[in-house]
Amino acid sequence: MEYLPDYYRKDLLVLGVGNPLFGDDGYGPAVAEELNRRGRVPSFAAVLDVGTGVREILFDLILSPQRPSEVVIVDALDCGRQPGEVFTVKIDEVPKIKSHDFSLHLAPSLNLLKELRDNAGISVTIIAAQPEPIPEIVTAEMSELTQKAVDETANYIETVFFGHK
Repeated sequence: MEYLPDYYRKDLLVLGVGNPLFGDDGYGPAVAEELNRRGRVPSFAAVLDVGTGVREILFDLILSPQRPSEVVIVDALDCGRQPGEVFTVKIDEVPKIKSHDFSLHLAPSLNLLKELRDNAGISVTIIAAQPEPIPEIVTAEMSELTQKAVDETANYIETVFFGHK
């Protein structure tokens, strides 16, 4: 098992999902960056910015002989809430994503998340923030409300999942 990436051996894997070139869609990667910047990720956990490549990681986890017992997905998700609102959502409650909605990268991954939960026995949590509308032009700038959500989410993960007070 020397060939497995280190994060497969961790008990907890936090995946920041999204495209930082589309405004608030960069929320997930920004949370991963903030958690790693703080330098308080415990030895039993790994935090990765997976961009829009979450499907590859999830598929590899399904096939891996060793995997974490818990996966946390952090992503911008349009659920009709107030912009910047942070919430958790169950896999089965993720709304059907339409082509004009924000998180196109999460929709194809739902079956993989269900597979991890149902057949691999991995606990899966999705932490989302309600994005502002997608910008007309490519921009790495997140809205002020979503930037606040990044800090709120990082604090939440440190408290609930890392055990920091």
